[in-house]
Amino acid sequence: MTTPSNLALVPFVSVEHMMKLVQNLGLEAVLAGIAARIEADFRRWPEFDKSPRVAAHSRDGVIELMPTSDGAHYGFKYVNGHPKNTRSGRQTVTAFGLLADVATGYPVLLSEMTILTALRTAAMSALAARYLARPDSRVMAVIGNGAQCEFQARAFQEICGITTVRLFDIDPRATAKAMRNLADNGLTLVACDSATAAVAGADIVTTCTADKQFATVLGDNMVGAGMHLNAIGGDCPGKTELAREILHRADIFVEFPPQTRIEGEIQQLDPDHPVTELWQVFSGQASGRRDARAITLFDSVGFAIEDFSALCYIRSVLEETGTYARLDMLADPDDPRDLYGMLARAAAPDAVAQP
Repeated sequence: MTTPSNLALVPFVSVEHMMKLVQNLGLEAVLAGIAARIEADFRRWPEFDKSPRVAAHSRDGVIELMPTSDGAHYGFKYVNGHPKNTRSGRQTVTAFGLLADVATGYPVLLSEMTILTALRTAAMSALAARYLARPDSRVMAVIGNGAQCEFQARAFQEICGITTVRLFDIDPRATAKAMRNLADNGLTLVACDSATAAVAGADIVTTCTADKQFATVLGDNMVGAGMHLNAIGGDCPGKTELAREILHRADIFVEFPPQTRIEGEIQQLDPDHPVTELWQVFSGQASGRRDARAITLFDSVGFAIEDFSALCYIRSVLEETGTYARLDMLADPDDPRDLYGMLARAAAPDAVAQP
């Protein structure tokens, strides 16, 4: 039987590997590293292929593919969103991703992306806030204390200097879980009994609820001058979290307008309502926050370039951490034209490894 060459062995980061990688490097370093890579890639935005994700919607959820390429590497993520999964003990969101060499078409990384998506979503949120929130922002409210909550809190602590997190979820058990997980990390934690109470006194508000429906998680009277809103829960057609009136008061920043107008909070607005693309802010081509009283909104739905950046970051630290395996994914016959012969020889009783 032919022994696969190193060219045919693809680095694979499993869930266990990803957890060890984060533990080895430290959560703060991983969040900062992913944010730095996203920022660098957004600054070269014109180099990337860009298209809205390919989505297959059903009554129970959505399955999506998110592809992009910068000409040297191609990446995609497979991701689902099924809010009802929690009722049967499953994750609402799961994902995996692949990075490939454009010149050969060969994969160079296969990775779990359930944990990695949580990390990159939090890193992207905090990176955007670093440009859009008031520099003196120290208090954050998180409405929706599910799987994203702790990652968001730790990213804003590391990247934006948040010191206090006010928590609310319609399920008190979710808030209790978040309080346990975030304890002993240097944050002041406040469990609140309503979204209104959580938002009171907050400089930054993150909404990350899971229900797949039009909703009003933040009412217009809950949002005061100077706030930065990080809306990450509204991420598919028919699902929003903010009252429409808020959108008319806020300066809105998005990743990729053709996708956000379908899936984000701005699906509530006219198609020509003005928004600013974040890559332009990162590259200095557009302004971020206008003044201390402005209301800024990052209408985040997640975009393929962020996943590409996260995969590239993980690939860059693999040798340092050693947290990966190698998968025999690619056929590697001695003669590239003789794939049939490779199969036939493997079936022979006396098959031996080829020199």
